[in-house]
Amino acid sequence: MTPHVEPDPRAGAAVKAADRAHVFHSWSAQGLIDPLAVAGAEGSYFWDYDGNRYLDFTSGLVFTNIGYQHPKVVAAIQEQAGKLATFAPAFAVEARSEAARLIAERTPGDLDKIFFTNGGAEAVENAVRLARLHTGRHKVMSAYRSYHGATSTAINLTGDPRRWASDTGSAGVVRFWAPFLYRSAFYATTEAEECARALQHLEDTIAFEGPGTIAAIIFETIPGTAGIMTPPPGYLPGVREICDKYGIVLVLDEVMSGFGRTGAWFAADHYGVTPDLMTFAKGVNSGYVPLGGVAISAEIAATFDKRPFPGGLTYSGHPLACAAAVATLNVMADEGIVEAAAHIGSAVLEPGLRELAARHPSVGEVRGTGVFWALELVKNQETREPLVPYNASGADAAPMAAFGAACKKNGLWPFINMNRTHVVPPCNITEAEAKEGLAVLDDALAVADEYTE
Repeated sequence: MTPHVEPDPRAGAAVKAADRAHVFHSWSAQGLIDPLAVAGAEGSYFWDYDGNRYLDFTSGLVFTNIGYQHPKVVAAIQEQAGKLATFAPAFAVEARSEAARLIAERTPGDLDKIFFTNGGAEAVENAVRLARLHTGRHKVMSAYRSYHGATSTAINLTGDPRRWASDTGSAGVVRFWAPFLYRSAFYATTEAEECARALQHLEDTIAFEGPGTIAAIIFETIPGTAGIMTPPPGYLPGVREICDKYGIVLVLDEVMSGFGRTGAWFAADHYGVTPDLMTFAKGVNSGYVPLGGVAISAEIAATFDKRPFPGGLTYSGHPLACAAAVATLNVMADEGIVEAAAHIGSAVLEPGLRELAARHPSVGEVRGTGVFWALELVKNQETREPLVPYNASGADAAPMAAFGAACKKNGLWPFINMNRTHVVPPCNITEAEAKEGLAVLDDALAVADEYTE
């Protein structure tokens, strides 16, 4: 695929100048960034105003599950804009009702009520509110190595360093270690040991915190930005049993892992677990118009049959966003995109990434499923020392910066976080495109290898 417009560096420079003059970017020191000016995108690629094309192994921020500019979704947004561009959330609107119906058809168990938000962080905020009001308890437990959003409660629930600047230490959050055998907190040597010890640690923490004080446990079914650590067999069912034992609400955060990303509609489907609440966003409409939500169990929904739920948003279930969701879900079903993600993961990405790991001393571990993979980059495969220190920046992050530059030089836009690169392309990436990306990773990992010991 080639860019659909002629290169226009002057237009790109104008876009960049306006951005630098007026746009305040998230998670950034404003004077130290140099954002790429994007001219267009289609499918698995985007391009700049100089005509450079990039294969997007980030799916935006892991949200373009059906790629950029899918014509059926674009047409649905245009049609909805002409029909009913917006309307208040207190009314029944066709696009909103149909989006909720289609989502509820795909969620596990009895998660049949859908509360719409503008994105994932707001979904987490409202899931926690639902859990606290339903149980009459306040504490919420979350894992280290997690990310749940940047709003007040969500950022306090987050386990990674982005929390630090906003952590009040008084938000009713209790953290625990989730299983991660490669860097086990429990000195485990097998998946079975890691599972058993992680479950015991969780239950011990609950005991010492007081089971009657804990409203919910929130857990990314498969943690995303924190490292795509697939839980060992038995862990999530074990967490479900613990929650049932103590009357704790189980919230699964599927903002990143949902809607085909793992080769199933939801990551929870791989483990046979139904939570009480499930948060979603991103892939629900491939990010074409901001949308998120909470899928709510029958029991928790019944709590608010006669009691008002004290929460809402002006744009809850916005018609344009919901029309995009309806079109996206129909496209995914009609084009077999969930099945395609499972196939590309098992047939191309997993064997290809494991082959790279066998050749490159900088790769410590490969893990993932579907189109949701991570390469753990290390200085030494025996000691497992990370290629860069935890939360490295500046000169300390130079090895990962060099790896990223090598990817971009050869037309691949990588997802890099700390000492990892994640392989998270669109769910409908072709085999040829996936192999193209693996070839670029192969060359870039040779650069990372130069920093190994």
